[in-house]
Amino acid sequence: MGAARSSPATPDRLVTLGRIVGLFGIRGWVKLISETARPDDILRYSPWYLDGQPWRPVTGKRHGKGLIAQLAGCDDRDAAATLVGRAIEVRRDQLPPPEADEVYWADLEGLRVVTTEGVDLGIIDRLFETGANDVMVVRGDRERLIPFLWDRVVKRVDLDRREMRVDWEPDF
Repeated sequence: MGAARSSPATPDRLVTLGRIVGLFGIRGWVKLISETARPDDILRYSPWYLDGQPWRPVTGKRHGKGLIAQLAGCDDRDAAATLVGRAIEVRRDQLPPPEADEVYWADLEGLRVVTTEGVDLGIIDRLFETGANDVMVVRGDRERLIPFLWDRVVKRVDLDRREMRVDWEPDF
């Protein structure tokens, strides 16, 4: 792998891990969707930040195909209803360090993308999964969809310089 390892530029920035999507029962429990690699992992983090405000999950578990959780101070259905639709975020420094051959998507967003020939393609706006591989949405003179494939396309990630080098044709 050609990635330069470094700490994220702003370790206290908030990273979205999921979303509160509904209510469960009458005692303040909420349904949530996790965007972590293993969905249950979202339950390991505390505090969660909802609209920038810290909330401590008291308990949580799998329920059917989803997850449910109860937050401290959220003791009834009316209180829980005010949380529906909110993103669940944690501070970047709450996440464990990535393995040597890994990088968090949150650390890639905002990186400048430059070809191996030095052509500036723009900034990584977001990433998404496909069945075959992850894809970066790069916004510059136009929007480009570039596959995130180590060594084949992505040649170097330098988090300190906030730059990624790619083997990619600018006209593609």
